[in-house]
Amino acid sequence: MAHDSFMADLIMTDNKTKPDLPDRLSVDPRSRYHVAEIFEYEIGILVDGKERNDVEEYCISEGWVKIPSTKALDRRGQPLLLTKKGKVEAFYR
Repeated sequence: MAHDSFMADLIMTDNKTKPDLPDRLSVDPRSRYHVAEIFEYEIGILVDGKERNDVEEYCISEGWVKIPSTKALDRRGQPLLLTKKGKVEAFYR
């Protein structure tokens, strides 16, 4: 019984050390919405209840995610980002 309590405290302590997920986040380190501390942990993104693994940037309050195009490139050679609207949820895995 004491062991279970210790594990619960350990899990709760681990959750407290993770930074809060912001309303808007980008994986691009050049973006002002990039928060490096968050990427030390694995995060997941749900769009309209379905998990997406290809999200480059999200905004929860505005309800959109940006995903890379499969073929089109911008002038710097980076994939163009397409905007998908819907209910966005971010969480730690």
